[in-house]
Amino acid sequence: MTGTELAATADRIRAVAAGLRENGSDQHALDALAATRELTRAISQVQVEAVAVLQRSGAFAAAGHRRPDSAVASVLTVDRGRAREIVRAAEHVAARVDLQGQVLPPLLPAMAAAFTSGAASLQHVDLIARLLDSPAARRIPPYALAGIEEQIAAVADTCTPTELARFGAELVRAYDQDGAEPDDREPVQVNELRLTPLPGGGGKISGVFTDPVRYAMIATVIDAKATPSTAQDPRSAAERNADALTEVCGFVATHGDTILPTTAGERPHVAVTVRLADLENRARAACLDLGGTPTPAALRALCCDAKVIPNVLDGDSQPLDIGREARTIPLPIRRAIVARDHGCAHPGCDRPPSWCEIHHIKEWARGGHTKTDNLVMLCWTHHQEIHSTEWLVRIARDGLPEFIPPAWLDKERKPRRHPRTGPPGRPDSTRPPQTNPGRSVSRVPR
Repeated sequence: MTGTELAATADRIRAVAAGLRENGSDQHALDALAATRELTRAISQVQVEAVAVLQRSGAFAAAGHRRPDSAVASVLTVDRGRAREIVRAAEHVAARVDLQGQVLPPLLPAMAAAFTSGAASLQHVDLIARLLDSPAARRIPPYALAGIEEQIAAVADTCTPTELARFGAELVRAYDQDGAEPDDREPVQVNELRLTPLPGGGGKISGVFTDPVRYAMIATVIDAKATPSTAQDPRSAAERNADALTEVCGFVATHGDTILPTTAGERPHVAVTVRLADLENRARAACLDLGGTPTPAALRALCCDAKVIPNVLDGDSQPLDIGREARTIPLPIRRAIVARDHGCAHPGCDRPPSWCEIHHIKEWARGGHTKTDNLVMLCWTHHQEIHSTEWLVRIARDGLPEFIPPAWLDKERKPRRHPRTGPPGRPDSTRPPQTNPGRSVSRVPR
């Protein structure tokens, strides 16, 4: 089936959706909902087989992508995690080629058959592929592992992905009861701390520490600072713990010159972006570097702290510019780029500023200037892609970065922007246009 035929099929599906919106009965809606199960799995098969074809032909590598995840995410406009599911499925349930060009069967033939018949979904395949790649599964002899895979695939159509993964894990554990050899066995500890930003500002911190020493160290410090200030302290124990953690981290940030490593060339700090008019108006509007808006009282308190870097923006400000004096990005200019891009500027990327590098759109070695209209913030992955693929980046007339995809990805090569900077061709109403916008385009020959 060609792309045109798939597009025609999509039009028919949209027509069904329109019919349901206009006058769909309960039975029609139920029938349509049930049919989407097979349709979803059929679409996943097309995606997986398409990726497998491109992997076998070397198209991704030829386009400069070391791994296809990023290219797949750009084509489908999905998160990298979703793209990784498709790529992992292609690696496990599609035909492969070896170094001599010989076609090899799928790594998971039983799951491949279930996936092709529609009995298993993409998520089924992804979870089982990860399970059978685990250290415990790799200790099982190939003939036994093949038998386990067949048992898993046989019940895929009657299980949710999570249930199937749990069933498979029980089979693996039952066969691998002894675990690793004693000489090879090391204590397995789970020490994780997750920082999850919330949409409206602030965030959630959660973690697990099975290492008793690490947990005791953290708990001892928090417990010491979380003691009630008075007998009538109205804070709950959880609130006191939160205040204690904040105070400890603030102390380290202020006095940890010899403890904290530099981040992207400078010491960790809290950056606040605020317009001059807002600052003069008792600081009622500002944005923190990692997202969120502090209250006026909190912002005024921050501005009294020498360790807080205020990025004051005025509508008449001129871009920072040091011309050709240096290739290295000075801290004031980096802060200006952070205030503009807020992290990796590539569409769909969520890497924060601390994970990013500054890229010269027109290379410094080729005469490019170190100024804001020739600089863009990119994470390591997208920085490498700009240098090795046909993606282009430029600063638009409104002073914001936009990216032009390769022709193989988008024949019309329509500019794309990160959602946080606004759509292409429409100046952000919250940002004053630059008086001398750059028009440099980054394109490094492979």
